[in-house]
Amino acid sequence: MTIAVTRTGVPATSPAAGNAAAPEGTVRYLSVGALELESGAVLPEVVLAYETWGTLNADASNAVLIEHALTGDTHVTRGAGGEPGWWEQLAGPGAPVDTDRYFVVSINILGGCYGSTGPSTPAPDGRPWGSRFPLVTLRDSTAAEARLADALGIHRWHAVLGGSLGGARALEWAVSYPERVRRCAVIAVGAYSTAEQIAFAQAQTLAIRQDPRFNGGDYYGGPEPHDGLALARRIAHITYRSAAELEGRFGRTGQDGETPLAPGPLSGRGRYQVESYLDHQGNKLVQRFDANSYIAITEALMSHDVARGRGSLRQALAGATAEFFIAAVDSDRLYFPEQSRELAAALPGEVPMHVISAPIGHDGFLTEIGQLGGVLREAFFA
Repeated sequence: MTIAVTRTGVPATSPAAGNAAAPEGTVRYLSVGALELESGAVLPEVVLAYETWGTLNADASNAVLIEHALTGDTHVTRGAGGEPGWWEQLAGPGAPVDTDRYFVVSINILGGCYGSTGPSTPAPDGRPWGSRFPLVTLRDSTAAEARLADALGIHRWHAVLGGSLGGARALEWAVSYPERVRRCAVIAVGAYSTAEQIAFAQAQTLAIRQDPRFNGGDYYGGPEPHDGLALARRIAHITYRSAAELEGRFGRTGQDGETPLAPGPLSGRGRYQVESYLDHQGNKLVQRFDANSYIAITEALMSHDVARGRGSLRQALAGATAEFFIAAVDSDRLYFPEQSRELAAALPGEVPMHVISAPIGHDGFLTEIGQLGGVLREAFFA
């Protein structure tokens, strides 16, 4: 059974850790009650895992929400334990989102496997949800997060920020709860998932579902569908990196000690370096992520369409009152810069689009976010 273990050593599938005070940068848990989903299904109890840094001021006006990407977690920046975070160029003491001034919150997405209610957590009958876990959209996740914000005494965010899936979540916050978001940064994602992006996502979820060990999603307690999850990660990672990045790093070179053109059976040939790289990425993910959660969150991203049921894109965005910061990675071939440009143009007022220059591709929103540090600090955190 996949049980992610938090940095506090508490199993992520157990809310028993409660919501007691904890050092900053450690995982806490909060039950936000039953949640009716967009689909009409009901989750009878939703627990959200989250981390915080800094101190909430008296009027709760310094709260900043940072949303993680697809397989990310809540550990945005290092805390009391000293473990590095995934966006330290953006958040931390003295960073653009200065945790000496701002109270930073990061929440594990509903459906995840790092502490929030998801397929691996117990259903009311005590068994893991598994195949019974319902479709959760980004709007559903945002509704749950709004309840957590209420519990923390945060009625309006100073800013909500995110990249990729996290950017989609930030945008949904600004549209679903305009009165609760003063500023919103949407990085490396558009206003909706396109047909191509849905197609790439479907190939990934199908890779998992076709693993013989998937067992319809009810594999807990037995062998896990690691092969399918690793293949899904390989497919995804190709979209996360640019063609130039892969060519420049690997070209057609064989992996050390292996010969792709060696004589003998085709099944026994050596790998190219790029194949070894994708194998490595796939094998890393299966050590830390649940296959069902990968499907649940991927399908949540497939559902991303901020205009769904709200008219045209301009009509859907018309009620958003936040100041927006829109940015794209110039070499991104998953969420093309044109999508960010379309979003910026559809927002009320004049909203510029900022560009991260990075040959790496989509993952530049993580590795090169420092390029936006100065302008983001000036726009949102001066």
